[in-house]
Amino acid sequence: MNKYFKLIISLTAVYTTAFFGSYFTLPSIGSWYLNLNKPLFNPPNWIFGPVWSILYLMIAISFYLVWKKKTLSRIRKSFQLFLLQLVLNFMWSLLFFGLHQPLLAFVDIILLWIFILLMIMEFKNESKLASYLLIPYLFWVTFASILNLSIVLLN
Repeated sequence: MNKYFKLIISLTAVYTTAFFGSYFTLPSIGSWYLNLNKPLFNPPNWIFGPVWSILYLMIAISFYLVWKKKTLSRIRKSFQLFLLQLVLNFMWSLLFFGLHQPLLAFVDIILLWIFILLMIMEFKNESKLASYLLIPYLFWVTFASILNLSIVLLN
């Protein structure tokens, strides 16, 4: 399979997930989310879009670096972890913003954090750069987990 095709598929998978997550997120930001009690360290809403856009690009490139020299069957575990974290990433948006269930979203984001860590460890077997590109994602999800828990506790 052509390496450019693999890059396009990697980007498409990640940004499709982001698009469907935003379907639940955007309508709630100016209404439900606005009325929640939030901690003092809650960033302004405008910061989330740029941060996630950069993180999604890094996630896609990371997977591409793992996939570009091998078939999916030869990177089966990496592929499974990649897909699972995308599902968990989407589910967080659905649970938190779509269903207004911050506690369930917190459970989801803890699972997401675990699978990002597993993905980093697995990707390192194929490409150190691919694993390094995921570290900011893990840090951001760590912060988001603390923020999510704070919202649960304050509401």
